[in-house]
Amino acid sequence: MPDVLSAPLVVEFPFTRSLGPVQSAFLTGLRERTVLGVRTAEGRVLVPPVEYDPVTADELRELTEVAATGTVTTWAWNPAPRRDQPLATPFAWVLVKLDGADTALLHALDAPGPGAVHTGMRVRIRWSPERTGAITDIACFEPYEGEAGQPSPHSGEFADPVTGIVTPARLDYTYTPGRAQNAYLNALAEQRTVGERCPSCRKVYVPPRGACPTCGVATAEQVEVGPRGTVTTYCIVNIKAAHTANSDIEVPYVYAHIALDGADLALHGRIGGIPYDQVRMGLRVEPVWTGEGRHPDHYRPTGEPDADYDVYKELL
Repeated sequence: MPDVLSAPLVVEFPFTRSLGPVQSAFLTGLRERTVLGVRTAEGRVLVPPVEYDPVTADELRELTEVAATGTVTTWAWNPAPRRDQPLATPFAWVLVKLDGADTALLHALDAPGPGAVHTGMRVRIRWSPERTGAITDIACFEPYEGEAGQPSPHSGEFADPVTGIVTPARLDYTYTPGRAQNAYLNALAEQRTVGERCPSCRKVYVPPRGACPTCGVATAEQVEVGPRGTVTTYCIVNIKAAHTANSDIEVPYVYAHIALDGADLALHGRIGGIPYDQVRMGLRVEPVWTGEGRHPDHYRPTGEPDADYDVYKELL
């Protein structure tokens, strides 16, 4: 039985967004150690604030300052904090209804252990020593035994308001392919490309998934395809990738859908060996393998005449 493959996989996308007046006031307030909520027409105070009532869809603009103290409404213990989480030591994720608010705010609670946490416990905000106008300006919550604070109106006006944020989104995990993709990856290590044929529609899918996406039946018959193929469609990449396998590739470059000979599904690949503005639909290409790579580094033109559109139109 062949070894089962596995590898670390990271999906990361830092999302940049502009802020409306309510979110701008909320994040700027955190920078100034002030927590703002927004009041609905029914008098409920929502924290974190939103710009539209989730029940009536009415626009919301009346800001209210709530206290930095509150009550835990529910919680879960985190015994093994991960990268970029609020605390490096074990802590509790808590939903806290701040005094003066009608909804709960999610954040971390610094506690010595799960036995020290309970629903209904009183807590307060521990502010970060350096604040920039982000939810991380709240370092965490901590236990608190003092009096409850009271809400008060607030204009939401601050000097130098925060108008935009970058939200880092990252998912890192260990990926283990199934039987079909394991065979596909092992074949690539031998500079071969293998797909699987559907026993019903007889189409060959590359990369294989172990089942036909059209018929829904299991696939098992392996079929070697390529190595040559046809560009069915493509895009010109003008933004340099950061911290990826394509980080060292100079822009602009072309990324394409390539239908390998004998396959009924196009796969992705970079096109090289030709100026980016000469890549075209129908271009015949072949893989280029480099070093110890387990997959083609890129595809280059074969010099053959372009494929006729009718040959690959069903694979667009």
